[in-house]
Amino acid sequence: MVTSANPVRGPAQPELGPSLPEGVRVRILRTAHGDRRAAAELASALTERQLTGLDPLPAQPPVLLRAYRQEVRALPDTTRRLLLLAAADQYPVDTHAFLRAVTATRLDTRPLVTAEVAGVAHATAGGIVFRDPWTRIAAYETASVTDRRAVHLLLARVLRGEGESPRRSWHRGAAALGPSRRLAAELRAAAHTARTAGDHALACALVERAAALSPEPSERARLLARAAADAWRSGDADRARRLVAATDDDALGGLLALRAGNATDAFDALLTAAVRYAEDGPGPARTDHPQHAAVHLLARATEAAIYTGDLRRCREAAAVADRLGIVPPGTLGGLAAAFEGRYDDARDLLKAAAGRCGPGGDPTLLIHSGIAALMLGDHTAAATATVRAAASARAGGDGVTVPQAMEFRAYADFWTGRPRAAEAATLEALRQAYTTGQDNGACHLQAALAMFAAVTGDEDVCRERAEAARSYALARGLGLPAALALFALAFLDLSTGRFAASAARLRALAAFGPGHGHRAIRHIATPHYVEAAVRTGDTRVARAAHADYDHWARTVRSPDDLALSARCRALLASGAEAVEHYRTALDLHASGTRDFERARTELLFGGALRRLRHRTEARDRLHSALEAFEHFGSPQCAAVARTELRVLGEPVSPVRGADDLVARLTAQQLMVARMAADGATNREIAARLLLSPRTIDHHLRGVFARLGIRSRIELVRLLGEG
Repeated sequence: MVTSANPVRGPAQPELGPSLPEGVRVRILRTAHGDRRAAAELASALTERQLTGLDPLPAQPPVLLRAYRQEVRALPDTTRRLLLLAAADQYPVDTHAFLRAVTATRLDTRPLVTAEVAGVAHATAGGIVFRDPWTRIAAYETASVTDRRAVHLLLARVLRGEGESPRRSWHRGAAALGPSRRLAAELRAAAHTARTAGDHALACALVERAAALSPEPSERARLLARAAADAWRSGDADRARRLVAATDDDALGGLLALRAGNATDAFDALLTAAVRYAEDGPGPARTDHPQHAAVHLLARATEAAIYTGDLRRCREAAAVADRLGIVPPGTLGGLAAAFEGRYDDARDLLKAAAGRCGPGGDPTLLIHSGIAALMLGDHTAAATATVRAAASARAGGDGVTVPQAMEFRAYADFWTGRPRAAEAATLEALRQAYTTGQDNGACHLQAALAMFAAVTGDEDVCRERAEAARSYALARGLGLPAALALFALAFLDLSTGRFAASAARLRALAAFGPGHGHRAIRHIATPHYVEAAVRTGDTRVARAAHADYDHWARTVRSPDDLALSARCRALLASGAEAVEHYRTALDLHASGTRDFERARTELLFGGALRRLRHRTEARDRLHSALEAFEHFGSPQCAAVARTELRVLGEPVSPVRGADDLVARLTAQQLMVARMAADGATNREIAARLLLSPRTIDHHLRGVFARLGIRSRIELVRLLGEG
């Protein structure tokens, strides 16, 4: 039985240092099985490169384990043998065979009472439950090689059920005394069975053991690379990085760098590997279909180019694909064409890529379909493709790809007016990204959360997440999240009336390049830049930016892009001409999906109508915008709409009542309030939301002020009434 009691032991649990990067902190806790004493020991022993996430973490805290081993050695031999049998059944592969082994050999289980008295483990109807994972590991590692071999052979003997052959092979391999081609081949076959069933953690253990039993060095390297790939797909990035360090697999090394290292280095490694696969055949860790592998690696190289925002690398990858006679992912050619201003070619290539989003299929290619749909302004198709990518990844046991899909799903949810749902889903994806060692993806998700916070009025959260994303992105050459975080700050400035600051930030997006900005985000930001520039009276650069945006909108014929272009035209015009452009924009919005931008267009139109003294229509437009902003949970935009209505002499009452808490609090405040009402401390809330305790304290003070209460008791009562 694979069960352990609560791993937290003792009254005082040390805290990890506040300066520890979030991704490293999360992975340390995972490696330590949630035990903060073990986590603190691991953290204190890390090198500088491990502390910054550049090198994999060690597998175990040696000092803590030493104490656990001494505790196990103090038990009687008969008790230790039973604990060894249970531990071998659970660590490092869970095989559920302990009770069958006890029955088959008629073992006397009464010595387990001693373990229970010592608080080490206890027996249940389902098997042995260890006090914590470290006790289980110590029970296994303190045994002699002879005793371990005996229990592995016993467990292999009783594992005869349907579907149990991979675990039976594991125990046979664990009992081997030395190299064995026969056992290595059996373990490889068992790993293939486990991999096909989506159990990549088991496949990794089997292949790693096969490598240890293989007598040929070249075969060992190939198997270690395969084990690293399985470890990566199972979500164990540190194990994958430790394993790949023993190989020369530049393809897998490039993939790991893409998700947790320097994106430029990742691009170079992935493109080099794609060329090698196409020209020389597969390397040690890949399939027997080099052309398919080369296409897959080009798709990954495209992701690296997207992350960096480096136009030169997009062109380089497209040229390599052409030279090798490979049809690249549509996003690669589409990006290169779009960045070069060949909008007609970009549209055709992106449409072809976006069309490849049927159910099932390769999750990576489905993600690319979603990216292409986003660039074309088709957010419904983008949401469909990324949802299917996540579903396909889960079905194949490839949990590491799920947060990758969510990186781009977030845009679709955001623009189609679901910021609260998008925030919750993105926060979960952020946890998964950190847990699986995908710090680059986590950086992108942090930037997306900064964007949501800007819209929902959480200024402190927006700045904290944007700063976290930008500082990390600039160090790793990640232009996409750096630009997205800058856009979030610019939107925050725009929605709070700091127009000059907003315009300055949005102009800075024009300086895109590796680690600094991104052409796609500059494109997204153009309508907001035009608005900020008009507010400051400096429209010269804004007119040129709008001309390029309008060219793209007319090429791809996205209703939302055309609507935003018409809105820009209205902002740059005046009088009756502006009114007609606003009407055109709203007509186009009616065929699109970006409901939040439709509300902002109505807000701007209502203000223009008020200044032209078209009071009745201005009132209707502003009320419509206000209703939408309250639905989206965007208090700052709602406040602007209320101000415009008050200038018109319209009575606008603030929302009251316990049943309207969602409208009275920002999205983040509501989440914090609910956790606090459930009894969570500020530190616990901070850990769950991946924010600082200081920010949580600020949020709770804001919640109390908005609700007119003074204590958590009142908060519990109010939320209960609501």
